[in-house]
Amino acid sequence: MTSKKVQKTIITADAKQAAEKEILNEQKIVDYDTREYPVEVIVQKYIQGIEDDENELFIPNYQRDFTWKEKRQSKFIESVMLGLPIPYIFTADCGERIEIVDGSQRIRTLAAFLNNELTLESLEKLKSLNGFTYGDLILSRQRRFNRKSLRMIELTEKADADVRRDIFERINTGSDILKDMEVRKGIFAGPFYDFVSECAKNQKFLALCPISKIRADREEAGELVLRFFAYSEKYLKFGHRVNKFLDDYTKEKKAHFDSDTLRQNFENMLDFVEKYFPYGFKKSENAITTPRVRFEALSVGVNLALQKKPDLVPPKIDWLDSKEFKIHTRSDASNSRPKVKARIEFVRDKLLGNK
Repeated sequence: MTSKKVQKTIITADAKQAAEKEILNEQKIVDYDTREYPVEVIVQKYIQGIEDDENELFIPNYQRDFTWKEKRQSKFIESVMLGLPIPYIFTADCGERIEIVDGSQRIRTLAAFLNNELTLESLEKLKSLNGFTYGDLILSRQRRFNRKSLRMIELTEKADADVRRDIFERINTGSDILKDMEVRKGIFAGPFYDFVSECAKNQKFLALCPISKIRADREEAGELVLRFFAYSEKYLKFGHRVNKFLDDYTKEKKAHFDSDTLRQNFENMLDFVEKYFPYGFKKSENAITTPRVRFEALSVGVNLALQKKPDLVPPKIDWLDSKEFKIHTRSDASNSRPKVKARIEFVRDKLLGNK
């Protein structure tokens, strides 16, 4: 069997010049300085005045919450203690204050340690320090730790908000440290993201759609709510990459969205699920988490059915336990347009009594 050759595109001189022009047009001049501060100074700049939002080194709204667990925090402190190379912290000069563009988890970990809020655990190199807080170290070790320095790249005042967010996106996109919704929090901060986050705190939603603590800490509730809105409106236009589909939808809604209509659709869907589905979005009574594909199929299918018939009373719901529905909501059904369409419309049609 012979493989088909892919013919290389011929790059003409004009194409090369056009590419060079595009590079020059899209380049943003970003001036920066490289700085190095002792741990003690970094923590002081971060915590002094934090309660009144007057701390010199501050975390902007588009950054995620403090998500590192004690084990990961401990590992970082161990790395600093051993003098291992630490990645640059990115900051930006905002006049009277300095914005942390990337590195908030590291800085918050240092602050927690120096404030005796972190007890070291699971250390593999410095095993004798397991169970220690900062205050348990001998004074000379405390002072040596305080003098450890971390390097920073500080963007000058020429770097506007768009540049800072672009850097945040480029550093974190594709990282296994940040999940998709956490990255969106940085890239698409604004009224629509805030609206999705508000809906994700709906107590009825959280009761019907249990989420493990680990996933909840990584913005899973917001991810599910966003999927509900995006698929409800545009599932027929879904390609094959979920993250791009959701990013495009979020970007579109950043300019304009009807919060009243979206909220009403969301709440009507929850009321229906609560009334007619005995386990909510769960597979069974004792299930402790909710698969994404199951949530998508049920929530969007219900919403589409209610759009057709607002006073809908389903003829039966025994199909929830059917082999066909289980096939539609298997984990391998997530990234295919035909499968997305099939599982959503399966639920819609069953609720409407269509075959």
